Amino acid sequence: MRPLPVRHCERAAMNEIWIVRHGETEWSAAGRHTSRTDIPLTEQGRIAAAGLAPVLGAQAFALVLVSPRTRALQTAAVAGFADAEVDDDLREWDYGDLEGKTSAEIEGRGREFDGWTIWQGPVPGGETIEEVAARTGRVIARADAACGDVLCFGHGHASRVLAAVSLDLDPRAGARLLLDPATIGVLGSEHNVRALRTWNTKVV
Repeated sequence: MRPLPVRHCERAAMNEIWIVRHGETEWSAAGRHTSRTDIPLTEQGRIAAAGLAPVLGAQAFALVLVSPRTRALQTAAVAGFADAEVDDDLREWDYGDLEGKTSAEIEGRGREFDGWTIWQGPVPGGETIEEVAARTGRVIARADAACGDVLCFGHGHASRVLAAVSLDLDPRAGARLLLDPATIGVLGSEHNVRALRTWNTKVV
């Protein structure tokens, strides 16, 4: 059998990576760290996700990826992308033993958790930032190989790491990239180098 031909892309510049954080859930509204816990959007979260549809629908995407978590899948579906391809590398940072806790509750553990943030503090039983960066790097590689712009439906912290890595920054630079629920970020380019075009853009 003859091998299939390799697909080559004809494009003048780097494609764009569009990043959408899922809409509000009860836990995100309460500031509880949510990774593996699979909870749905609130009604407000669904309304905000639906508001993304006109903006996202006006764009042409060669590839649409979504985290396997229900809140991301619902956001993608309500925004008009029910057929998005599930990519486990887009899942949220695994918070391990800190799952479901607020920052205040985590700091209440004292000692090494004083002044804790996900970007600097320990994450017992969870992922290191290097592990999150490695898998978001695989998402970036998929996006770079696509023949056109790419849309990713994901989460707060992991998406911020993805953006930092894409911009050739230390993954901890994601701490500076606030990302609210149901917002859009666009990683474009200038002179064939990744550059931040827009970030944390709210539609509704």
